[in-house]
Amino acid sequence: MSSPPMTEPAALLRTVPDEIVTAYARRDERPRSWPIVAAAGTTVLLWASAFVGIRFAGHDYSPGAMALGRMVAASAALSVFVAFTARLRRTRAPHAATRRRSLPRGGTLGLVALWGVAWFGGYNVALNAAERLVDAGTAALLVAVAPILVAVAAVLVLGERLTRRLGVGVAVAFAGVALIAASGFTGHVDKVGVALAVLSALLYAFGVLLQKRLLARMDAPTMTWLGALAGTAALLPFAPTLLTELAAAPPPATLGVLFLGVFPTAIGFLTWGYVLSHWTAGRTTAATYLVPPVTVLLSWTLLGEVPAPLALLGGALCLTGVVFATRR
Repeated sequence: MSSPPMTEPAALLRTVPDEIVTAYARRDERPRSWPIVAAAGTTVLLWASAFVGIRFAGHDYSPGAMALGRMVAASAALSVFVAFTARLRRTRAPHAATRRRSLPRGGTLGLVALWGVAWFGGYNVALNAAERLVDAGTAALLVAVAPILVAVAAVLVLGERLTRRLGVGVAVAFAGVALIAASGFTGHVDKVGVALAVLSALLYAFGVLLQKRLLARMDAPTMTWLGALAGTAALLPFAPTLLTELAAAPPPATLGVLFLGVFPTAIGFLTWGYVLSHWTAGRTTAATYLVPPVTVLLSWTLLGEVPAPLALLGGALCLTGVVFATRR
């Protein structure tokens, strides 16, 4: 998400109403069509690979420098995509394309910038720092509690009703967080790393809540592009560090940073936008539950990070609590 990515980016949670989804794209009620399933699977795999990629490149790049390098690559890729699609629309229907692609102004543009700084800037730096101390599986499972944080915030801030299902889900999920924090996912616990991963989940939740409001006013690709530019601008103070580390880092680590920007961030969010345009918000949310298990498998296979049994139980409790709280 950005790992996610990061959506995940599209709105990822049940709390996003379907009318917001259809505000920027028409839904197709044929969910078993293979292109949609392939796009959903691609997004899950890319977002899961982001956690492993951060862990891999983090040996040679510091959190801020890695985040900036990732977002420079993502912003460049998204800019190419936006320019290409805008030209294509102008060729087919110039007047309609102009109306749809008008950029936000004033307060809306400011909120989009805030969203990009929080999601693409703050979230990435916090997650990168967390994965210097904990493994990819731990980070993915802790970030996976973000849907519950969004649901709780909706109760506290938006006045939504607190249900018994939500309360039980919160209790179960955070019991899982406690188990992970107590044991460490690979048997080595780091409280600071766990705290940073939870901070990532908080920034993730804030980003989704803000995105929930903004998607009613603009289309997801434009919002993602502008947010990526804002996040990149916020990370520019890390430019000197990035240049220093770029000169010293081995090519595989640099390729890992570029991979994070182009694939999990740019392509992952674009494929997720396609999925959201054809599936309901509830169905797309269900797909995001696959990210932590896929991350664990990739981390286990590629990095040799073997899960501890108690932490696996904690991860299962996290996912159970999230599913119970956010699915009817």
